[in-house]
Amino acid sequence: MSASSTPAAPSPLGIGRATALVAFSACCFGTIAILVTVATRAGARLVEILAWRYVLAALLLAFVAGGPAAVRRTGRRSLGVMALAGGGQAVVAGLSLSALRFIPTATMAFLFYTYPTWVTVIAAMRGKEPLTGRRLAALVLSLAGIVAMVGLPGAGRSSDATVGVLLALAGALAYALYIPMLGDFSRELGAALVAMLTAAGAAVILVATALAGGGIIVRQPGVVWMAVVVMALVCTVIAFMCFLRGLETLGPVRTAIVSTVEPFWGALLASLVLAQPLTVRTLAGGALVAAAVIILNLPSRETSPAAA
Repeated sequence: MSASSTPAAPSPLGIGRATALVAFSACCFGTIAILVTVATRAGARLVEILAWRYVLAALLLAFVAGGPAAVRRTGRRSLGVMALAGGGQAVVAGLSLSALRFIPTATMAFLFYTYPTWVTVIAAMRGKEPLTGRRLAALVLSLAGIVAMVGLPGAGRSSDATVGVLLALAGALAYALYIPMLGDFSRELGAALVAMLTAAGAAVILVATALAGGGIIVRQPGVVWMAVVVMALVCTVIAFMCFLRGLETLGPVRTAIVSTVEPFWGALLASLVLAQPLTVRTLAGGALVAAAVIILNLPSRETSPAAA
């Protein structure tokens, strides 16, 4: 390939601009639950909403990733990534967003955001990373946040609310198991191609599920299509690209810390758009979960300044 045809490397960003991009992407991700709630209230089924979201996102990401030529270069490997990454994405989205039928958006967002703690626990159980004092403190904070938001088991909570809590936590646990696999795929094939294959795989699975459950209704109210298009374009494609650009400058530690804005944005937007009450218990529990995420991502004392 000639020098003139080599893609230009993205220009470096300043810390402030990179932080703004990551914060913007986190707010986009935190808006998904609100858009899903708006669309389901208008009569659309969750599986239909997710199917259309990933179909549109896959088509848009295909241009970013290089189209069919990029897929052909990976051969059969693409099919495996589509099945595993797409299937995992469908499961995570289905579990977490199904919780919205039973619990408020703010509670779901904060419960789902316990996933960094579960990543730490799983890594310790597999013997990959020790459960240090700092990580144990983060685990305790995260569990305290859950108790603050939803109370102790059996403490007068309705059965529907219990189902919602379990679904949200199951989504967080599934995401914690999903992240390492997605990271391996991204290092092997590149983030843009993996994102496209993930969206395509999730689209295939969700479209098949929708068809098996009664079909996909195309003639939806305008508010449903508005929510789907915003989810696909803004909350998936644009948010993902902004996240990657910010990550290149900030690195994983600062990116994870900045991303703690996501559940707080979701909770605030739910109170404004959906008129859902933003209780002190929810905010206090969310603050404990965010503190756990920040503690998990602070560089250790043994880490050199350059590595940090």
